[in-house]
Amino acid sequence: MKKLLYICCIALAMIGCARMGQPDGGWYDDDPPKVLSATPADQATNVNTKKITILFDEFIKLTDATNKVIVSPPQLEVPDIKAAGKKIVVELQDSLMANTTYTIDFSDAISDNNEGNPMGSYTYSFSTGEKIDTFEVSGYVLDASNLEPIKGIMVGLYNDLADSAFQTKPMLRVSRTDSRGHFVVKGVAPGTYRAYALQDADGDFRFTQKSEMIAFNQQTFEPGSKPDVRTDTVWRDSLHIDALKKVPYTHFLPDDITLLAFTHVLTDRFLIKTERVEANKFSMYFSYGHPDLPVIKGLNFDSNDAFVIETNEKQDTTHYWLRDTTLINQDTLRMEISYQFSDSTGMLINQTDTIESLAKTPYAKRQKEKNKEIDQWLKEQEKKKKRDMPYDSVWHEKPLEPKFDVPSQMDPDKLIKVEMPTPLQHCDTAAVHLYSMIDSVWYESDCRMEPIPHQIRSYQILADWRPGIEYSLEIDSAAFVDIYGNVSNAYKQGIKVKDEDEYGTLKLTISGVEDSAMVVQLLNGSDKVVKLARVNNHVAEFKYLKPEKYYVSAFIDSNGNGIWDTGDYAEGRQAEAVYYYPKEIEGKAKWDLNLNWNVTAVPVYKQKPEKITKQKPEAAKKLKNRNVERARQMGIEYLKD
Repeated sequence: MKKLLYICCIALAMIGCARMGQPDGGWYDDDPPKVLSATPADQATNVNTKKITILFDEFIKLTDATNKVIVSPPQLEVPDIKAAGKKIVVELQDSLMANTTYTIDFSDAISDNNEGNPMGSYTYSFSTGEKIDTFEVSGYVLDASNLEPIKGIMVGLYNDLADSAFQTKPMLRVSRTDSRGHFVVKGVAPGTYRAYALQDADGDFRFTQKSEMIAFNQQTFEPGSKPDVRTDTVWRDSLHIDALKKVPYTHFLPDDITLLAFTHVLTDRFLIKTERVEANKFSMYFSYGHPDLPVIKGLNFDSNDAFVIETNEKQDTTHYWLRDTTLINQDTLRMEISYQFSDSTGMLINQTDTIESLAKTPYAKRQKEKNKEIDQWLKEQEKKKKRDMPYDSVWHEKPLEPKFDVPSQMDPDKLIKVEMPTPLQHCDTAAVHLYSMIDSVWYESDCRMEPIPHQIRSYQILADWRPGIEYSLEIDSAAFVDIYGNVSNAYKQGIKVKDEDEYGTLKLTISGVEDSAMVVQLLNGSDKVVKLARVNNHVAEFKYLKPEKYYVSAFIDSNGNGIWDTGDYAEGRQAEAVYYYPKEIEGKAKWDLNLNWNVTAVPVYKQKPEKITKQKPEAAKKLKNRNVERARQMGIEYLKD
């Protein structure tokens, strides 16, 4: 008996050494909530109740249930989901469907109330029939234009394989993507399916509005599974790995469904607004362009030859520059405009509206400000006169001031642009001169100035810019005169074209796709396009690369317009395919880099480099294991009960 008592004392002493008699207030609760029971039981069959109660071993809280908890099949009436004490109660509002597996996927929304220990991914299921469907399918949803993961978009399955099902029927089973664009659809029955993604604006679980972002896949699949083994990491604490364990599990397939989401071009045409921010022009903004511009009839002014019309390439925005100063000084312009308008069926009809275009700053106020400016100028001239300084006795209107995009240090392939503040009446291209210095002697060089298409106030100056050469761009005074008679001053700017030794080149040999109509884009660290190159004989080449870090993307230019185009569900047309070179590329001076790029060698959802991916994955919720750290600070070992 004494021996037994001695052994017990030794054991208690060892426990005391390990736990040091408990810290003040006790140890932290590091255990996640556990399910004690559920009514009906988890994976119950022949269920006919719409109320589910789940009981936990401690008080719990439910975070962001609206976005994180997914009920499948989707519910047209939003379920009532509440956490109270140690319970979660879910009340379904829709009628139960016969012989159907229901899943309530809580993802990571459940944690304990006091310490916030996450329960981890948890899914409850039941069936109204005699069996539970247990298959799962998973994959990714990416933005078709740039392969960014899309967070929070709805993903759904259909066993009706007709294209019309997506627009006429609610999804059969649903999930929602996480911050990685990843989704898992659970409780799937055997069969053949198609997968879709939908940014469901109206909550009807089908594609009914062209403004909704969607993704569709023509391919069908059948869910399946196989036994597999994964490696799990066992952590000793937040910094140290205790062990790597091989864990057998059921591997559900397919697990790599990739949906590329896009938004349709909204072709419904209506007038968004008219405005007259500047007195000398008014503007019209439409939701969609049309080759026929609005017809304007002046009601309190003569609209014949009254405007210089400036429109953008899409012809959805039009600026009307007023030629006559009398109209500029008129505060209100009343007019009747006729334009093409989309009716409720989407058909274009002729629409006539009467509008009033009001100057933002009334003429009286503008005149007062100008008189104040003239008075100030007169006072300055009078001061100069009294001090025997040079002065001017005649007021001059401000000259025309073009905006020159002309750097003093220039890349050999840069375009020089000139933007006029107002439309020109006269442009004397012969007054534009370019000189180059060779062996310390200036020589006149060939250059030409021409308008940029679809931009009536923008011009470009083209020349054979030779690396390492110094140039002087000189423009005579009065080279440009606008429609109001304002005249430009003389302009002179020195330009040094950088040496070729300051640059590298990049040559990409493309494979993996048959379509040769590909445009390759050189990107900076912000995923912005720096240069473009069309693929020619499977090769894309970039010259004059600065010594910086770059990334590369490409798209199949199916219609040859040089820009990426979105898809159209009614036409069964996917958005133009986009690819990313999966690695960073470092440009170096005097360095020619040749790379082979098979654009399909890496799955699309793994292609975009993490450094330029804006939608970063959120950190997974983990148990904090704070007792281990607390014990370490106390100089003891923490032994969990």
